[in-house]
Amino acid sequence: MNRTIIAIAIAAMLAASFTSCKKFLDVSDELAEELDYEKVFSEPDNLRRFHRVVYTGIPNTAEFMRELTGTDLPWPQLTDEIERAQGADFNMVAFNSSHTAYGRWDLYYKLIRQANVFLERAKAIPKQGDADYVSDEELASLQVEARFFRAYYHYLLFEQYGPVPIMDYLVDPNSSSQLDFARNSVDEVVKFVYDELTFCAGALKDPNLTDVNRLGVPTRGTALAVRARLMMYAASPLFNGGYAEALQVRNPDGKQLFPAKDNAKWNAALKAMQEFMDYANTGHYELFKVMKPDGSINPDESLYQMFMSMNKEVIFARTNGNFGNISSRAGLDGWNVPRGVRNGNTTTGYMAITQELVDDFLMRDGLTIEESPLYKETGFSVAGDDPTGRTDVGTYRMWTNREPRFYRTVFYNKRKWHVGNEVVAWHRGGNSDNSSGIDNARTGYLMYKRMSRRVYNLSPNPTSEYRPAIIHRLAEFYLLYAEALNEVNPNDPRILEYVDKVRERAGVPALRTIKAGIVGDQDAQREAIRREMRVELATEGQRYFDVRRWMLAETDGYKQGGAIYGMNVFANEAGFYQRTKVEDRVFTKAMYLYPIPLTQIQNSKLLVQNPLY
Repeated sequence: MNRTIIAIAIAAMLAASFTSCKKFLDVSDELAEELDYEKVFSEPDNLRRFHRVVYTGIPNTAEFMRELTGTDLPWPQLTDEIERAQGADFNMVAFNSSHTAYGRWDLYYKLIRQANVFLERAKAIPKQGDADYVSDEELASLQVEARFFRAYYHYLLFEQYGPVPIMDYLVDPNSSSQLDFARNSVDEVVKFVYDELTFCAGALKDPNLTDVNRLGVPTRGTALAVRARLMMYAASPLFNGGYAEALQVRNPDGKQLFPAKDNAKWNAALKAMQEFMDYANTGHYELFKVMKPDGSINPDESLYQMFMSMNKEVIFARTNGNFGNISSRAGLDGWNVPRGVRNGNTTTGYMAITQELVDDFLMRDGLTIEESPLYKETGFSVAGDDPTGRTDVGTYRMWTNREPRFYRTVFYNKRKWHVGNEVVAWHRGGNSDNSSGIDNARTGYLMYKRMSRRVYNLSPNPTSEYRPAIIHRLAEFYLLYAEALNEVNPNDPRILEYVDKVRERAGVPALRTIKAGIVGDQDAQREAIRREMRVELATEGQRYFDVRRWMLAETDGYKQGGAIYGMNVFANEAGFYQRTKVEDRVFTKAMYLYPIPLTQIQNSKLLVQNPLY
């Protein structure tokens, strides 16, 4: 499809040729086939192909079903959001220094080297007759893209591991004396990435949805957004003095890697966030909305269609993300179809939503289930119970009168499938017969978000449907902006203004209206912002990192270890509707950061491990 954009498909094929090579700071097999640097960088096609390999590290947020890596989307399964079938490795045991399943280290350092080689070696290729050439203008564009990805991959390493070695120069991989690197400090890594992204923001182009050949290319907005999130990390407790054990980590020469607490870093975070918001608000980005004929927002269609195309809410996406094919049972659309739905006869839904996430969605009055008089946890609905029409009569009352985001994220017991109207059941004796299979929605809830409503294994419905794999979108940054404002000045009226922009699009009453008493209360506003992030960004991958940067993974309401609950899928229907422990998960304090691969530590005299591993 033309929408796969900017030859990332070519880059993916090239990447497949070298993924087996895991040497630190290695480079792609572009040179392994007797192509020396001169040959690569003297022919336009070779030069561009070499450059496109740098793109292959863009995270694939469409890939969160099976055989995942740290460049895919394992993060929802590693939090209190999703319980995955056949998910024995997902927080069932503590991470250790040999745990590299979801690590980013090898690939991103390899691609950083690829970018460094390009930046040092690539030159313009003059036009000669009708032959292909690389102009100075094209070269400059390719160079700034390479610099962006070099900075972005350092950012992704920092996000997972904390301070890492900065590699902004080309190293000879054959020189043993140059292949041992100490970690730079948090402040050094942040400054390097910040400065590089600042340069890129001044050189990259504005987003342009009409140019289908550049939809996957980083833009000025992408650079400003990543820079802003970087500064949010730098100001947050994990990287700003809140992790006591990390403060003891030092390089062999005594250099301290994690800084003491500095509240001024929230001012720096707000400055970076403000610069992104100023850019976004000048017509470059906007919340995606589908309007009703009367001019009001249709939250249900807005929340669904937002994920189905590139639109002005999308800040960065991998445009060739693959959500699968129902007929071949591949990807989200194939593996996550429940038994009882056409072509769902071998699974009952691979990705299950936890009861903890179900409970955190709001009611349609905008209040929590603890606060709202609409919430009931007994019996089944009768006519008139749910005036929104989002649920059928006979729905368990726990799931009636919930906010629109709940219905776009959670598929619950005895709800009708969106195409064939099949009634889906996870209790024993329902369509699933859970006693006979392991590929089932183990909590009694199916993850519904981002699933196509058109895909179905019966003509004329398509068996697959394209959509971008979104990495960052504007709603996330509205909430991050509110967080930064609240940390600097809790009396700033823009805090609830931007939270309420997200709630308005979601069809939820404004906090300023229903909870005016929290205005100016920093703790209450902080909790409201985090609650909003929880449901707005559910299963999109950021909760794993946010709970860690806040240092809350051992705190009630945010715990990443302990019991995970769902409904009782092994009971008959009468016994199904009760909270039941599904499993116990493990979280240790070491898991606030991911372990640097043990092989790297063993082969280095300078590289030190993260705390508690």
